This record gives sequence, C-alpha cells and structure tokens, in this order.
Amino acid sequence: MTPGLSSYQWHTDISPLADTLTTAPDYLIIQDLDGVCMGLVNDPLSRRMDPGYVHAVRNQEGRFYVLTNGEHIGKRGVNPIVDRALGNDVAKTEGLYLPGLGAGGVQLQNRFGKVSHPGVSSQEMAFLLQIPVKSRYFLINLLGNSPYNLARENIQLLAEAVVLDNRASPTINANLLSAVLGSVTTVRQLQQDLQRFMTRLLQDAQSQGMGESFFIHYAPNLGTDQATGLERIKPADDSSWGTTDFQFMLKGAVKESGVLVLLNQYFAAKTGAYPLGADFSVRTAPGSHNALLELAQSAFDPALMPRIIGVGDTITSHQIDGEWQRGGSDRGFLTLVQDLGQAFDSDNVVVLIDSSGDEVIRPAVDAGALQRYCATDPQYWQAVAGLSDANDPLRVNFVLAGHSEYRAFFVAALG
Repeated sequence: MTPGLSSYQWHTDISPLADTLTTAPDYLIIQDLDGVCMGLVNDPLSRRMDPGYVHAVRNQEGRFYVLTNGEHIGKRGVNPIVDRALGNDVAKTEGLYLPGLGAGGVQLQNRFGKVSHPGVSSQEMAFLLQIPVKSRYFLINLLGNSPYNLARENIQLLAEAVVLDNRASPTINANLLSAVLGSVTTVRQLQQDLQRFMTRLLQDAQSQGMGESFFIHYAPNLGTDQATGLERIKPADDSSWGTTDFQFMLKGAVKESGVLVLLNQYFAAKTGAYPLGADFSVRTAPGSHNALLELAQSAFDPALMPRIIGVGDTITSHQIDGEWQRGGSDRGFLTLVQDLGQAFDSDNVVVLIDSSGDEVIRPAVDAGALQRYCATDPQYWQAVAGLSDANDPLRVNFVLAGHSEYRAFFVAALG
C-alpha cells in the first residue's frame, strides 16, 4: 500500500500533495494568510496579493477557507488587498473575496464579501471600537520617554502605523517599531510595556461587566501557561524580535475552534444541514483541544469527512529551564487538523510555509539539512530549531520556502 500523505515528515518536495489534489476531489484547504500567500511585512498596508492566486481560490469554491487572526474588512483588512490586486468592484461583482474566518474565528465572510460576527454582542463591539484610539494615545505618551527616547516628530507616525484598527481584533503590531528600536534589550522592555497596557484594557472590560469577553493573543508566542491559562510572550533575542503582535481578541476566537466552524459550513454546503447547528460559532465551541476533537467525532459523518489540508507559517518551540514551550498562532489549528485526520482516517496534511525570508525576523528552516539527515539524527531537528523539536506532537508533513513557492504550487495545482 502506498504511504499516505500524513506519513511524510518535513518533506521539501510538495509534488506528492499536488498529484493527490489533482486526482482526489474530496479535500478542504484551511489556510492562514500573512506569511503564507503574501509576504509577512512590517507594515500591513504594504501587503500585496497575486491576482492569479485570487482566481485560483475562486476555482476552489466549497473546498477552500481562510482562517486568520487578521480581518477581512477595514483599512488594514484583506478585502482591500484583493481590491487592489483585481481593480475596484471586480471582487464584489464576481465573488472573488477570500471566504472563511477572520479575527481568529469571529468574523465570517463569503466570497462576495458579506461579513458577519456570529455570537458577538453590540456591547463587546462598542468596547473594541475604543481600543485603537487608546492604543495610539498610550504609544504617543510612551515612546518619547526612556529607554525609547524617540523623536517627537516621528512618534505620531509610528503610532499610526503600528496600531491596527481592526474591527473585531484591534492590534498593536510592533514589527516596524521593533526594527526602529533595533536593540533586543529595548524591544524586550517594549514587550513588557505593551503587555501591561493590554492587561489594563482587560481590567477596564471587567469593570464594565465584560470580564469573560476578551483575551490577549500574542504572536508569535510560547504556548499557554497551564497555571494561569494565559499565553506566554516570546521574548526578543538575537534570532528574532519574538512577540510582535499584541491582539485584543474576543474569547473563543482561537483558530482551532474555527476549524469546526468551517467544517460545519463545509458539511452544510454538501448536505444542506449543519451538523453542529446553524448558529454554531467559535464563541459556543468547547474550549479545549480534546473537547473539540470529541465534538467533531460525535457530529460529523466519517463517510463525508474530507481530507483537510492545513496551511500556516507560525509555530514555535523553545526549551526553557528544561521544559519545551511550544506555541505559535497556527499551532493549535494545525494540530487539530492532524488529529482529526487520525480520528477520521482521512489522511489529513499539515503544510508549513517558511516565512523567515520576509521582512519579519523568524526562525528559518534549513531545507538542506532536512534532506541530508534522517529524523533520528539530532542534526535533523536542528534544521527546524525554534519551530519544532524531536518530541513535538505536531508533525509537519510538507514545508515550502516562502509565500512565492506556495502561491506557485497553489496556482499550478489548483488554478
């Protein structure tokens, strides 16, 4: 019997997956965006998308969804990027927007750009609307002081650039600011200051009766502290800036819950019925990996379960004080895709895009070492240091060298 695609490990040749997708129609691609199909950049307003890729996505209607912590709408959303790639009104009239979930799973969009926020209250949305203004004010008052000491004439522009006024997931994206500061020590101080600011926002929400409404997502991160239930910041070091995205998000807005929402949509399109109910959302989904897996097994018909291809770029793995701390905003959903494949015997596939070649400093994959050594050799795992390790429960099947290589694969195989 030919080995399944899930048996591959950190394989640098994507052709086995390409061959399968062109011959087997029952698959579902769940894909991150930044660093995957477009460059990971310091300024989100500079992002560009290939029109050929957008049209290839349209050809995959019903078999493709995005799952991103970014958003579809707003000045820094993905829809304006699609509009710039295709020209005004083309995407809206021809249904060429990218369908799926934004804001970690609370922002649902179809291919015509119709957006909804299932399970989100008007009070929560009103609170979120205030955060970009508060964030800019905080930075303007912070960055002129020690240890930053930035010129006053530059601070306003920097604050405007790094505060992302996302509708459902307002964010401070410190990539550009980290590059300007340049010092690991200073960036670490910035991380601490931003963390304290975000914590104060949570306290403000609690004082207004929304203590269970929000959480802070750090990207990249070092996983979740089991004692506190909070994500761990990845401190800046000589190899990367560590955590650069500080996102104020709605509780439940985690990508692994979004996988079940998208599967619910997939089954409804296939059968006319929602196995989890028409109102199922990330806000009503169970909160643990095992509970999500059990819910999927109880609700979805194994005979109709597609092969799922999960595509992301952000996973981390670091050993600190003898303990492996694994995180990254794509780790949870990729692990669930992997485990669903095992539970349903659907030969699911995990694809990692090496986004280290983009503007944001990230750990890199040494593709040559992956080809030279076998997985039992310690040097094999040094090839993915900072991303994975020999004991990592997430097993990446295929790895591609950047968004350009992924787009080329996608358009050639699926366009």
